[in-house]
Amino acid sequence: MSANPHRGLVLKLLVFVAGSFAFGFALVPLYDVLCSITGLGNQKSLTRAVAQGAETVDSSRAVTIDFMTNLPTVGNWEFRPVVQSMQVHPGKLYEADFFAHNLTGHDTIAQAVPDIVPSKAAAWFHKTECFCFSPQSFKRDEQRVMPVRFFVDPDLPAYVDHLTLAYTFYDVQNRATASR
Repeated sequence: MSANPHRGLVLKLLVFVAGSFAFGFALVPLYDVLCSITGLGNQKSLTRAVAQGAETVDSSRAVTIDFMTNLPTVGNWEFRPVVQSMQVHPGKLYEADFFAHNLTGHDTIAQAVPDIVPSKAAAWFHKTECFCFSPQSFKRDEQRVMPVRFFVDPDLPAYVDHLTLAYTFYDVQNRATASR
């Protein structure tokens, strides 16, 4: 009789776990539907919009984009932009490269987290392709150049003529191992 009082609680907990698991799987298609409806976050539609909107390039205006990098764990990685800054015309698609070198001494996985400054202008800066979209696997001592393709929306307020794209590069495999 001692197991019977807990049977209902165990059953409720199992249903809760199964529901949470199903909800986690449902989030990906729900996110895709939301992106297709709103057009936000959908990299394919952004690329298509840039390709179709070549006539919306504002060649009379130039915006300076500075590139910066940050490493929270010093000594494990070399991570830097290939160019420090570039002048861009709003509405035109550009590509910038970042160099990463795994100095951890073992195979690992890293993730870049982007930041746009000033943050109020982030809504007008669009990445169509970026190494920051997914974790990057690196072999021991591997080095590579990683591109980011982007455009600045022509509707960027006229008073904004300077943006900074900064990345913090985390060794996510080491962080996961350290938290165990």
